[in-house]
Amino acid sequence: MKSIKSIFIFLLMLFCRNSFSQSIEVLQSGTKTSIRGLSVVTDKIIWASGSNGTVARSTDGGNTWQWLIVKDFEKRDFRDIEAFDSNTAIIMAVAEPAVILKTKDGGKNWYKVFEDSTKGMFLDAMSFADEETGMVIGDPIKTKPFIAMTVDQGETWMDPVRGDTSKLPTLFSGEAFFASSGTNIFIKRDADYKLIGGFASGGMKSRFFTEKENFFIPMIQGKESTGANSVAINNNNEMIIVGGDFTNDTNATGNCALSNNFGKTFIKPQTAPHGYRSCVIYINEKQLITCGTSGIDISNDGGLNWKLISTESFHVVQKAKKGNAVFLAGSNGRIAKLIL
Repeated sequence: MKSIKSIFIFLLMLFCRNSFSQSIEVLQSGTKTSIRGLSVVTDKIIWASGSNGTVARSTDGGNTWQWLIVKDFEKRDFRDIEAFDSNTAIIMAVAEPAVILKTKDGGKNWYKVFEDSTKGMFLDAMSFADEETGMVIGDPIKTKPFIAMTVDQGETWMDPVRGDTSKLPTLFSGEAFFASSGTNIFIKRDADYKLIGGFASGGMKSRFFTEKENFFIPMIQGKESTGANSVAINNNNEMIIVGGDFTNDTNATGNCALSNNFGKTFIKPQTAPHGYRSCVIYINEKQLITCGTSGIDISNDGGLNWKLISTESFHVVQKAKKGNAVFLAGSNGRIAKLIL
């Protein structure tokens, strides 16, 4: 009887462990594009964007995909995308010149809503607080970050400081922003519907910037390939930043930092993600997922400890704005779904 009871307990523990395990289901691969832009509207509607003028769209939860090449932009790299429904989306081409395009018919036709040919212009990331209000950030022009905002779902973009760059922080030599996953910037509405946001730099220096302050992030820095790549914040204003050194992507040194006071102070995780990570998101208030070229990690305790669940390479991960589905995307047109 005792041995039967022991076997029962063992089987129960095994079942519980497996029922809470996570895995990755690859849905698409083999397309000649490196995907860094990903926007998941619902559990069914997913948009992605990448190199070679490529946009992908699914309206059935990733079972089937429509692959599009944007006319006249076949050689452009769309590093970020923001989608609002199955028909409406905005894509961002980083430079030469920097361009933002919009579609209202599911990607059949695109029209230009922003263009800037300034020397050195390079857009890095885009974030929306709601369906109307968004912001893009770009590499520094004469030591000042480039910032533009929209309040009409990307139809028009404006300079929020109205040309007075003295209101913008000055970046150090070699300090800039990575266009690795479109997630080194965020804006959101707080409980009082006030707009709050922040962004993280990398390179020779790595800092987190708010509207009025900036703070050094205790992450690896000092090379063009080092520093913060992605920042995420939950409803409790707990924040996590990931990055590392993308030229040494299995090195976990200084690749993650956490803050519960909007960047004023940071702590390091007890068990860090297992290498360079280009994107991090909250799945819920305590569970997070992060990905990079050397693998995918999950944390179930707010980012203090991370578990490697896959060594597959992905650039970006996003959760449905209205739903629970989590999707990942990366090089070679690879798109996957997190199975919880």
